[in-house]
Amino acid sequence: MPRNVAQKLIESHLVSGQMRVGEEIGLKIDQTLTQDATGTLVMLELEAMGLDRVKTELSAQYIDHNLLQVDWKNADDHLFLRSACRKFGIWYSRPGNGVSHPVHMERFGIPGKSLLGSDSHTCAAGSLGMLAIGVGGLEVALAMAGDPFNVKMPAIMGVRLTGKFPDWVSAKDLILEMLRRHRVSGGIGKIIEYYGPALGQLSAMDRHVIANMGAELGATTSVFPSDDITKHLLEVQGRGTNWIELVADEGADYDEHDEIDLSTLEPLIALPGNPDKVVPVREVAGREIYQAYIGSSANPGLRDFAVPAMMVDGRQAHDRVSFDISPTSRQILENMTSLGYLVKLIHAGGRIHQAGCNGCIGMGQAPATGRISLRTVPRNFPGRSGTKDDQVYLCSPETATASALTGVITDPRTLGMPYPKFQEPDKIIINTRMLIPPDQPGEQVKLEKGPNIQSLPPLEPFPETIEGPVLLKVGDDISTDEIMPAGNEVLPFRSNIPQIARFTFSKIDPNYYERAIQYKDKGSFVVAGINYGQGSSREHAALAPRFLGLRAVIAKGFARIHWQNLINFGVVPLEFANPKDYSEISVGDYLIIESLRALLISARPIQVQDKSTGQVYELRHSMSPRQIDMILAGSLINISRNRKPPHK
Repeated sequence: MPRNVAQKLIESHLVSGQMRVGEEIGLKIDQTLTQDATGTLVMLELEAMGLDRVKTELSAQYIDHNLLQVDWKNADDHLFLRSACRKFGIWYSRPGNGVSHPVHMERFGIPGKSLLGSDSHTCAAGSLGMLAIGVGGLEVALAMAGDPFNVKMPAIMGVRLTGKFPDWVSAKDLILEMLRRHRVSGGIGKIIEYYGPALGQLSAMDRHVIANMGAELGATTSVFPSDDITKHLLEVQGRGTNWIELVADEGADYDEHDEIDLSTLEPLIALPGNPDKVVPVREVAGREIYQAYIGSSANPGLRDFAVPAMMVDGRQAHDRVSFDISPTSRQILENMTSLGYLVKLIHAGGRIHQAGCNGCIGMGQAPATGRISLRTVPRNFPGRSGTKDDQVYLCSPETATASALTGVITDPRTLGMPYPKFQEPDKIIINTRMLIPPDQPGEQVKLEKGPNIQSLPPLEPFPETIEGPVLLKVGDDISTDEIMPAGNEVLPFRSNIPQIARFTFSKIDPNYYERAIQYKDKGSFVVAGINYGQGSSREHAALAPRFLGLRAVIAKGFARIHWQNLINFGVVPLEFANPKDYSEISVGDYLIIESLRALLISARPIQVQDKSTGQVYELRHSMSPRQIDMILAGSLINISRNRKPPHK
């Protein structure tokens, strides 16, 4: 039977289950990726497992999120992560070396391999023909210990690309078109595979832009073939021997289909609040802006800085606009310098930042109060930028730069200048000195723990019956940024759960912590709409509410990564059998689910009683027996701790 690329990748890594949509499968993991906002917990989890050394072919730890050192916390954690890499046999990417995803693509990505990462945008490596999936840190820790990764077999959506980009239209506009069509929940339970005659129009880094923001579609991952364009990238990076061809068989089919003619696209922009609020730039042109921000894992390639540099050559950014340039890797920064692009950006008023995530994760460069910020980043959830009432629009580097020049949202086609033609160089500067290889096996290394690094809190086994008040009710598409904010105030506590828990739901309800702490030992509920937990893979958004006593989330539907993170930490994700029942429950209602432990074991129907109204509602779940075991144990970490012998 002819296979598409996604099926070939899954088949070559399948260790359990059948490739039937919706059935749980186990996958062998070749590589892992962690970053500092999530990696600290991963390393603490490895310590708790008693791991001596990772079992993967390659694991890499990146310092890219928490670069601001306004006090000792981030600096201490950098040293902790360095020591953990030495202890467990992990590559260490030093602070300032760049964002994990483009650096991994430059240095470690290999077509045909599997990659599991504790960052939702790990799927960017699908641009190389990898099976690359973002998950919670605990699942990454288990993969590093040699365990397979378990996931429900996704449906595979084939997107056929035809035509050629018009001038002033690029890869970011293509993925924004996908979001316009399919919205932020349209990819849930799916792998999106791109194919067709227009693939030759997309460089490897263009493909990275598209695969990266598959996370915003809710997709399990995105996949491109490994072809001559992939080969060229690896050869330029000095890794041509890592290339293999991996393409779909002739006659291969897909579970779902879509088609995009690149020639019909125009510059697009996502309005504030959600990445799928996409409209043509021309419809919002003329709105005054404060900031134009270029960089991030969503537009990380050299061309994404070179084209803006050529656009501003001999010109000046508007005096009201903060023109922020965030290089995505030190290697790209060096090549921007050697090729003369950096000086053009500087001369035009660009504010140059160190290579890293920076403003994308709310680490600096927050926009002015209520003012418009155009960004080439992947997400614009409310407040993520660091400004509470932000107005963040997502767009291409071309649109951001055109608007920086004029001071208002500008369709770049109206600038009256020729479209800059950029040709990827065949030879570049390669600098690997900021990547520190693992120590040799057998080295005795002590973890360097600063005072902010605390052990994981104990998570007791699941009780027979759960009950408590509904402390919060939220609507559709609630993101992990709203459950557990990022930014320079919160993320430094990523390795201190009691402290970071104080920020739980603070953007939605500043009083949540004070109410929740009263029920820490008794239990509580959250009620939610569709796609609860979209966005980041940060497991703090599950672990911190669990620390505060959350025992169940009852929702219309869940985002994949957060759904699994809830299970990993013993919070039951339940869905309304009748979605209309969502409107019947109010904040403050006292709920009880009697004998839930027994009901989960026996797979009998589940009912929740609302003691405040006397109503009873039917609930359901889609957990596998393996996942139910995690819930009953209180967390996946409890199961791992109880293994005899520990991972050695």
